[in-house]
Amino acid sequence: MSDDRALELADRAWRAAEADEADAVVQVEESGFARFAGSEVHQPTLISDESITLRVVRDGKVGCAVTNRTDDEGLREMARRAAEAADSAPADPGYAGLQPPAAVPDVAGYDEETAVLTPEEQAALAAQAIEAVPEYGLYGYFTSGATEIEAGTHAAILEPYAFSELLWYFGFSSLGALSCLEGRSYLSGRLGEKLFDEKFTLIDDGLDPEGMPKAFDLEGVPKQRVTIVEDGVAKDVVWDRRTAKRAGEGKESTGHALTAPAQGFGPLPLNLSVRAGDAPTGELPERVGDGIYVTRLHYLGVVDPREGIITGMTRDGTFKIEGGKVTKPLVNLRFTTSFPKLVEGILGLSDEVVLVNRSDYYDERYPFGTRVPAIATSAFTIVGTGSRPGL
Repeated sequence: MSDDRALELADRAWRAAEADEADAVVQVEESGFARFAGSEVHQPTLISDESITLRVVRDGKVGCAVTNRTDDEGLREMARRAAEAADSAPADPGYAGLQPPAAVPDVAGYDEETAVLTPEEQAALAAQAIEAVPEYGLYGYFTSGATEIEAGTHAAILEPYAFSELLWYFGFSSLGALSCLEGRSYLSGRLGEKLFDEKFTLIDDGLDPEGMPKAFDLEGVPKQRVTIVEDGVAKDVVWDRRTAKRAGEGKESTGHALTAPAQGFGPLPLNLSVRAGDAPTGELPERVGDGIYVTRLHYLGVVDPREGIITGMTRDGTFKIEGGKVTKPLVNLRFTTSFPKLVEGILGLSDEVVLVNRSDYYDERYPFGTRVPAIATSAFTIVGTGSRPGL
C-alpha cells in the first residue's frame, strides 16, 4: 500500500473538481481474508481496491460523490456528480468550511510484515491456529444447558468482547457532539456531573499506539485525545467541524469527523479506551458472588439513547456464577440494560486491557477498535431467554 498512490489520486480528484472549494479522501486497500470451517481453510481471498470521496462547495452549497474508478474519465464523472449534488442542495448554514492545512502527528499504525502477506501466507497462518488445537473442529461451538434464569437485574461479569459491544453502542448514541447538542445523548445537560462509578475513566485517543492509530480524521483535522469520563465525572464528547461551529464559544473539532456521505451521524468516537482496574480476571467472580458470566453479545440495538438503554442477546457461552465460581452453562439470554447503570455499579475491572476490533470488513477497511478490561457489575438486566436447550 503506497502513500504516494493515495496522494496522487487525491490530487487528481481535487484537480478534477469544478468548485469554489474541494477536498478528497482516498482509501487504498490491499487486504486478505481467510475463512475456515470444520478445521479446514476453504476461502482465502485477496482484496485490492481504491476508493475516493470528493466533497465540493459551490456557492456555499455542499455536495459529494464516491467512486472506485480511478481513470481520468472516472474521476471526471465523480466530479460531475459531486457538482450536481451541490447545485441541487439547499444552502447549508451548518457548513463549517474545509479544514485549513495543519500539521498532523506521526503515528505507528502500519505494520510492513502484515501488509505484504499473500493469500497463501494468510491461509498458512490460519492453518497454524487450527493445528494448535487438533482435537477441536474450529469454526465456533454450541453450548446447551438445562438451567434457566429469572428475569431481573443481576450481578454479572462481561468479558472484554461483551463490554466492548455495549460501549460501542453507547458511544454511537451518546458520546458524539451532534447527539449531545440535539438532546438525544445521555450526556446532554449532564457534562460536569458525576454520573458513574469513580473507577470508570473513558477516553478516546486515535493516537494511542496500542490501539489502531490515525493521524487525522476524514476532514483532515489532526486527531486529539479526548477525556470523556474521568473518575466517574462526565467531561466532554467528541467533535467535528460542523458541530464545533454549531456550538460556538470557541469550540473546535477534536478530529472525529466521518467521511462526507456519513456526516449526518455527526462525529463518532472510534478509539475508545477504558482505564484498567486492579483485579486479576480470575478474581472477578469472587466480587460478583452469585450472578451471570457473559462471553459475547450480538443483535444489539439502542432502545432509549437519552437513558443509555441497550437491548440484545448473549452468545458464545453464557454461564452461571455461584458462590464466587463459574459453574453451569445457561442458554442464551435476552437483555435490556442501562449502560450508565452498568458502570455506576462497578464491582471490579480487570487489570488487563484488551484491544477489541470493531471494524466491518464487508466494506472499505478503516480499522478501529476499543481497548477495554473485563467488568464485574451489579447491574445487568435480563428480560428473558433467547433460546431453549438443544438445537
